[in-house]
Parts: sequence; C-alpha cells; structure tokens
Amino acid sequence: MTKLFQKKVEDFICEHCGEKVVGDGYTNHCPKCLWSKHVDVNPGDRSSSCQGMMKPIKVETEKGEYLLTFRCEKCGFERRKKVEKRDNFDEVLKIVKIMAEK
Repeated sequence: MTKLFQKKVEDFICEHCGEKVVGDGYTNHCPKCLWSKHVDVNPGDRSSSCQGMMKPIKVETEKGEYLLTFRCEKCGFERRKKVEKRDNFDEVLKIVKIMAEK
C-alpha cells in the first residue's frame, strides 16, 4: 500500500524560471514563479511518469489560507497546495488578476 504523503527534502532548479529552490520536505513548487512539475501520484512519492510542467492557474481561500491550484500542461492533472510564506505574493496576485479578467 502506497503512503498518501511522503516527506522528501530535495533541492531543485525550476524548469520554468531557472530559480535554485531549496526544498524543506513540503516544497512542491518554485516560490519565485509558482510553477511546479508533475512528478508525484501522491505527494512525495515521485512515481508519476508524466513529468509535465504544472502551471499555477487558480487562487482560492479556505479557512483563512490561500490555496494554489496547478494544472499539468501535458496531461491536465490538477493539484492544490497552500501558498507558503516564502512564495512570491506578487505572482499570487497576478493569478488573481487573470482570474478576475475571465
């Protein structure tokens, strides 16, 4: 049986903007541009064969926290993750603005 969450402390280079990201075990996206990569089936398992880039497409609030929704540009898979303190909030606001213009 596969765990639903596996903590993985990994550093990576963002394939969207080139930022060097220092992981903390919960990091799943670049804090500079907010893009992610479809590497997991369940968080931290690194078992997705897709490997597509995941665009941040939506911002929602739930229980007083901001949540980002990412959509894989290759297969359409979506995943949500809360906005972290170190995330570039200007990028979060850009997504909100794009959503409002639709």
